[in-house]
Amino acid sequence: MFNEGVPPKDVTLASVLGSCSEVLDLCLTRQIHTLVVKLGFCSNLIINTSLVDIYGKCDVMLDAEKVFDSIPNPNAVSWNVIVRRYYELGRGDDAIEALFQMIRAGVMPLNFTISNSLLACADAVALFEGRQIHGLVVKIGHYCDINSLVRNCILQMYAKCGALDEASKLFDRTERRDTFIWTSMLSGYVACGRIQEAEKIFDSMPERNIVSWNAMIGGYINCSAWDKALDLFRRMEGEIGSYDIYTLGAVIKAFVELLDLEKGRQVHGFAYRHNYQLDHIMCNALIGMYAKCGCLRNMEALFFRVLKKRDRVSWNSLMLGYERHCRSEEALYALREMLRETSPNESTFTLGLSACANIFSLDHGKQIHAYIIRNGYKMDDIIRDALVSMYSKCRLIDYSIRVFEEMESHDVVLWNSVILGCAYNGNGKYALKLFEEMHRKEIKADNVTFIGALLACICDGFVNLGQRYFNSMSEDYGITPRMEHYECMIELYSKHGCMVELEKFVEEMPVEPTVPMWLRIFDSCREYGYPRLGKKAENFINKSNPLNPVRFDMEGMDVGPKELTGIR
Repeated sequence: MFNEGVPPKDVTLASVLGSCSEVLDLCLTRQIHTLVVKLGFCSNLIINTSLVDIYGKCDVMLDAEKVFDSIPNPNAVSWNVIVRRYYELGRGDDAIEALFQMIRAGVMPLNFTISNSLLACADAVALFEGRQIHGLVVKIGHYCDINSLVRNCILQMYAKCGALDEASKLFDRTERRDTFIWTSMLSGYVACGRIQEAEKIFDSMPERNIVSWNAMIGGYINCSAWDKALDLFRRMEGEIGSYDIYTLGAVIKAFVELLDLEKGRQVHGFAYRHNYQLDHIMCNALIGMYAKCGCLRNMEALFFRVLKKRDRVSWNSLMLGYERHCRSEEALYALREMLRETSPNESTFTLGLSACANIFSLDHGKQIHAYIIRNGYKMDDIIRDALVSMYSKCRLIDYSIRVFEEMESHDVVLWNSVILGCAYNGNGKYALKLFEEMHRKEIKADNVTFIGALLACICDGFVNLGQRYFNSMSEDYGITPRMEHYECMIELYSKHGCMVELEKFVEEMPVEPTVPMWLRIFDSCREYGYPRLGKKAENFINKSNPLNPVRFDMEGMDVGPKELTGIR
């Protein structure tokens, strides 16, 4: 056409833009956009709407917004296009705002515009705005069609926003319920953790599609019912004989939580053999599986070679793999790279702070703390716990205490972190003060709390108090002592020379002391000259390790065992 010297008309350009929309050719679209400007078609409503559509599909919303803002009087189709593009790109708030702007401009919305806005409300959990749109639907008459897509979207919005009473009323008033409506109710109950109601809906469904099965499997996974999730997956195989990438991703997550790496690998192999497209959801599930199970080469191969679109979940999984398996420096490097591509969340900060704690990197820990404050992230209990732990391990106990005291409320995990931090940093008295304060506030201590209290007693030599705490565990709190508690008591008696009490404690232990415990007993008996228990420890150690025998020798020792009397 150009070679013949024939200038294109607006209809021709609109047709070519339609083709660009099909193939998502952004480069050609920009060229045609330039031609539109040159030929003076800037005010053409159809062409501008097409440009908004293509730029939106190509994820170039800044250009889409510029073109849309240049339209003098957008019609219902133009508004529908930009609302849809906002929604599909995960910008639900912008989609909702665009609908309200459309109403204020006096343009009557299309059914599809309202549907997309309602779905945006569902994804953003914007119940207030969703109710406003519902009222608008009733007012302008879209609600008359009982089987309309709009009504289905209203129900889905209420269900996803947790307003299950309103969703249930709509569901009950619907005479002809299609699979979409059933699945919307099912997803709503699942999202709210009401699994029993979800099971009733699922079992009552006259017909189920893959989305329905996936929703129920996902519900079981969200409430940690891994075995039920796998049983339902097997039932799904028998009843419909097909599944999609979302099903496989959910099943992989179940196998990860059950620590069944082999089965998870089988699912990965199945997806590969049957040519399933490994989208970012499936890749994230696999990366998470390999990260938790320590298969870091597989994790890295998927992350760096296969995954095309890396999101926050992908980066967090990569950091988790590094942090859990003694590669904390690489976890911090991944955090730096992540900040160039996407925004972090609370899980990111927790992983980063844990990595700092592992390698005692105080400078990096302070930088993460400053980033959280500077960017206005909410300081929840999980982040504060990670901060307390990081500062404690980096020997900055004053900062750790300050973070703890800034909190209005504390859960038992946070109390444990600061008590352990004080004990490890030689501030046993303050740790015990916190322990007593915890008791006064009627916060129930757990087994970790008592480890911190016993370590504090070891630190400051409070033998009587440590013995009282140990007895209180089972008598007052119903906590069965673990090996860690027995280790603490052996260390408490050994360090402070209470050999008679140590011997009695060892004899009354319901379990046999471990080799490290016997070695500690052996060393303390030699130090304080207590041959009876020392010989017993010698026999056990030599029996367990005959190649490297030890010998209890009292020659040159002029030290008698201390009694408990006089020890604090």
